[in-house]
Amino acid sequence: MKKKYLLVSVLLMASLSLIFAGGGRDRGAAAEAKKLMYVITPGWSNPYFKTEADFAAAKARELGYEVKAYDHGDDANLQSQYIDAAIADKAAAIILDNAGADITVAAVRKAKAAGIPTFLVDREINTTGDAAAQIVANNYQGIQLVAQEFVRLMNEEGDYVELLGLESDNNARVRDQGYHDIIDQYPGMKMVAQQAADWDQTKAYTITQSMLQAHPGIRALSAVMILWQWAQWPPFWPPGGAMLLS
Repeated sequence: MKKKYLLVSVLLMASLSLIFAGGGRDRGAAAEAKKLMYVITPGWSNPYFKTEADFAAAKARELGYEVKAYDHGDDANLQSQYIDAAIADKAAAIILDNAGADITVAAVRKAKAAGIPTFLVDREINTTGDAAAQIVANNYQGIQLVAQEFVRLMNEEGDYVELLGLESDNNARVRDQGYHDIIDQYPGMKMVAQQAADWDQTKAYTITQSMLQAHPGIRALSAVMILWQWAQWPPFWPPGGAMLLS
């Protein structure tokens, strides 16, 4: 858990360094005069996104910016409202972990047209040149390392179920692709159920219970999603079952 928090900190430090250094050079005195930063992320019920928002806001305040931080909850319409508010407030910049790789493009372009750069962290959008920067992890490579460990723990065979992240999130799609590019090479590994939990812990618990009832013989659960509260296994998980979170 500590390593994951450290990774969040390192990535955000890199992102904010670009925002407050490179962004400042591009915008000059105009950016200095505004001194307002918008931080917009997915739902804060997920500790990853709450940490992301808190860290970005704290760093911005440390550098003298007023901060307005919001949780769009993966609602693209709500995200657009916050970006419109940033434009109305003449913000210096927007730090955004977006609500969808395709649907976010128009909002980012709108902010750019208003002279407000958007710096994307964690999740990318499906265009280049619209965001001031897109700072994301190599999800494909990382998840393949996780998949190799999962196969090892399963001794290369057995039934398992899989929880996915939000389907509109590129990170979730890339992780799932990388995961199955490894696991599907092993004929003894059989996925008997797969469902999206949308980065939501409560939903993930409910889905997992249903999967266990429908497939009592499964040997493992793979959750290709970040939910740090799952440091302890759910009480309904069978003794000896394998659980791998990524």
